Amino acid sequence: METQAAGPGAFARFDLNRVPSPCFVVDEVAVRRNLAVLRDVRDRSGAKVLLALKAFSMWALADLVGEYLDGVCASGLWEARLAREHYRGELTTYSPAYRGEDLPELLRLSDTMIFNSPAQVSRFGDVISGARDQGDEFEIGLRLNPEHSECEVARYDPCQAGSRLGFPVSQLRPEHLELVDGLHIHALCEQGFEPLRRIWDSLEPRLERLLPRLKWLNLGGGHHITRADYQREDLIALIRRISDRHGVKVYLEPGEAIALDAGILVGEILDTFDNSLTVAITDISATCHIPDVIEAPYRPAMLNEGEDGVTVRLGGPSCLAGDIIGDYVFRHPPAPGDRIAFLDQAHYSMVKTNTFNGVPLPAIALWNSETDALRLVRRFDYADFRDRLS
Repeated sequence: METQAAGPGAFARFDLNRVPSPCFVVDEVAVRRNLAVLRDVRDRSGAKVLLALKAFSMWALADLVGEYLDGVCASGLWEARLAREHYRGELTTYSPAYRGEDLPELLRLSDTMIFNSPAQVSRFGDVISGARDQGDEFEIGLRLNPEHSECEVARYDPCQAGSRLGFPVSQLRPEHLELVDGLHIHALCEQGFEPLRRIWDSLEPRLERLLPRLKWLNLGGGHHITRADYQREDLIALIRRISDRHGVKVYLEPGEAIALDAGILVGEILDTFDNSLTVAITDISATCHIPDVIEAPYRPAMLNEGEDGVTVRLGGPSCLAGDIIGDYVFRHPPAPGDRIAFLDQAHYSMVKTNTFNGVPLPAIALWNSETDALRLVRRFDYADFRDRLS
């Protein structure tokens, strides 16, 4: 996959030595700018917009998110708890499958519970009825697989053959919707408007007889709405058309769009040597800190990368031979102690970090690019590594 980073923005003037290494630095001004774009889309389209916590869970900014969006969506019990502890507004929860013992609490916490198949809704019917008898108020949704692929990488494609995400639309029958208030459709990954339009064009003829019995339609996430080239006017028109024609409330669940180009990951060169090319070991690990580099795979953009100079292979400190971030051009050969940073790391990287090999977790800092105020929100230590083990 190609990086979607638009450039350094305000981080071009950020002093990388102001924070410990490694460290995520998030610009709250950039986050607010993205949120303002999303609120504008919400206001002019009539849609409701929820933050997908799976992509960006920096709850230090929960109050800021609450100023602009309608709520959040969770992927399970722990994210749902986080949502109710720190965020405000609506809470929608979706998981491919639920543990029976978790369901009562999830129903109590959530405004909407989305199930992956009609069989799950039926199997938990007694639990759902019991929760309502106790006064819990929530709606039930069903995730659909549109069976229309638009993603370029199979592992990120919810519509791939044999997908476990969503009930195949070709199997959907009216009786499957007897206990269902709305449909959830998530089939995008870091994409613009046209893939969404094509997906909807393929789906609408198959759903138009069923939609009048429903309250809402959730178009999921993967929408890069805050990217400069996104066709926002077309999105607004599509949402209004769906709502007017079918009488449903439309939801969007952007994740990356909230934090797009809003954060960097700062690191430090630990050692360099030659092996066919210059190799540099950093305290940033692909496998521990930017796992999408390996999973996608993709090459994250580096702050201030040169066009001419020496090519250096940057890799992490873990024992994994493939812990390689990528090959980058430096104007001058880097030396131990030099600081580097990778762009557009606020979303997904932060929530996916791990401590394989005992590699320390990056600190988290909040920066205001207008006032230059900097706050170290969190530092992790040995106890964070130790206490997740036995």
